[in-house]
Amino acid sequence: MELFSIGVDLGGTNLRAATYTPDCGLQNRRSVRTRLQDGPAAVAEDICCLTQDAKATRDSTASCLGVCVAAPGPLELPLGRFHQPPNLPGWDGFELLQALESRLDIPVFLDNDANVAALAECHLGSGKELALDNLNMLTLGTGVGHGIISGGRIVRGANGLAGEAGHVSVQPDGELCNCGNHGCLEVYASARAIRREALRLAEQGAPSLARLLKEQPEATAGDFYSLAVSGDADAQSIFDRAGRAIGICIASLINTFNPALVVIAGGVSDAWPLLSPKIFEELQHRSYIYRLTQPGSRFQQHTIVQKATLGADAGLTGAALYPFVYGK
Repeated sequence: MELFSIGVDLGGTNLRAATYTPDCGLQNRRSVRTRLQDGPAAVAEDICCLTQDAKATRDSTASCLGVCVAAPGPLELPLGRFHQPPNLPGWDGFELLQALESRLDIPVFLDNDANVAALAECHLGSGKELALDNLNMLTLGTGVGHGIISGGRIVRGANGLAGEAGHVSVQPDGELCNCGNHGCLEVYASARAIRREALRLAEQGAPSLARLLKEQPEATAGDFYSLAVSGDADAQSIFDRAGRAIGICIASLINTFNPALVVIAGGVSDAWPLLSPKIFEELQHRSYIYRLTQPGSRFQQHTIVQKATLGADAGLTGAALYPFVYGK
């Protein structure tokens, strides 16, 4: 009997779903707009409809291991309750897992989107390529997500809230973050932070950045990266700043977890060639564990730090993979 699963990626803009088998990967993709304006119950209804539609595409003799929904946090697990999620206004206290289980006749799983993306990177991405089952993944997007994998499984913490390195201070007296803390990694290394720094430098008189923003008012981190690789020193300084912040954070992760692998994912990771020199400079300076275990040392295992290999489908892939890891 063929076994398959269903993955759902709950985003602030779109709901995406697909079926999955280990042999064929993601199949039968479908996507709808996320009806945030209609409230969480309406979105839960859409998730159920997508799940049922996806299930109906498979042969009746196939067996569904379940559906997993990858959702933004903070998300209390295993209860499946949201706690003031910044990208899902009006969802505070909503118990999505219960809402789905009451409607669906297959096992339902729910986890943080950074967790499931890290799970996919471990089992199907760089972890698989390097034969490693122990990693930390930082996802640099609109915010900064963090997933921790140990022994091939997600580390969730006491309330399911582990993996918030995006809100660890890399500058104790730094900029105020939306979470209420100062100097969080997220205010230095997210796509939003890179744009904010570009705007600040432009206002201070950086000519190329000012010209770019005048021509492209909605310029993104990718646009600033293109300017930086052309040799513009002001644009390069944006990624130096972000790289230092990322390096400080990773140094703390290495000193704390001694992971075999740390991967950087998300849209900002496309700037890896500019980010990585400052990242490794900070690792050498701030992590004696990183220095102690480098290649050539007496230790057989050293921490590898690199860009993630899975792209934009990491969250959807991880959600679809999830029932195969946790549902058997």
